[in-house]
Amino acid sequence: MASVLVVEDDQFVRSALIRHLTEAAHTVRSVGTALEALREVAHFRFDVVILDLGLPDLDGSEALKMLRGITDVPVIVATARDDETEIVRLLNDGADDYLTKPFSVEHLSARMAAVLRRARSSASEPPPSPQLRVGGLAIDPLRRQAELDGVRLDLTRREFDLLAFLAGRPGVVVARKELLAEVWQQSYGDDQTIDVHLSWLRRKLGETAARPRYLHTLRGVGVKLEPPGQGGLRGPAGTEPAR
Repeated sequence: MASVLVVEDDQFVRSALIRHLTEAAHTVRSVGTALEALREVAHFRFDVVILDLGLPDLDGSEALKMLRGITDVPVIVATARDDETEIVRLLNDGADDYLTKPFSVEHLSARMAAVLRRARSSASEPPPSPQLRVGGLAIDPLRRQAELDGVRLDLTRREFDLLAFLAGRPGVVVARKELLAEVWQQSYGDDQTIDVHLSWLRRKLGETAARPRYLHTLRGVGVKLEPPGQGGLRGPAGTEPAR
């Protein structure tokens, strides 16, 4: 069952809503002004707010904007206004649904159930993972997983860090000094460390230094990652390196 805040200044309507929602086993708090509603939302957690637009202290549409500034709780607007332009504006301002007065308790229950289902579904979904894609390579920095043509790559921590860093700059030649600073967290070091890891990474990508597909080394400049068959070399700022 849900925790509901009813924002309604008409005492008769307010009492009827409280009775119906309580009989449906919801926990209900109620207020008659917009400022009281903002105070309630700031101090208590609700699953849904039923907001009347004709409030005595502040227009409900302004109250909706203020609510959206402090909470993402689902809001069902209850209004006597049936103008389509007004309803569209309310939905764009952050309302999750609306009811045109007068409405039945069955209609309210159905709308509440739909809004709560959407809210719970969104809460249960994992946040989207910002995947990096370069040709057949798919790299998921959050899960620290990489695939090549749909096949999972078995990478060490450092190999993954190196691949993900280069994949975030596809087609750009990254200087070895920058790789040391960003991947190894070192201001200086031996280039051989980078070469060894590049060699291991190439092997797992099914390529060699002599026949590169994704990893390309520009002697004296740095390394870049780009899709197979894509020509041209770009320096750190996207410029052609000196030859």
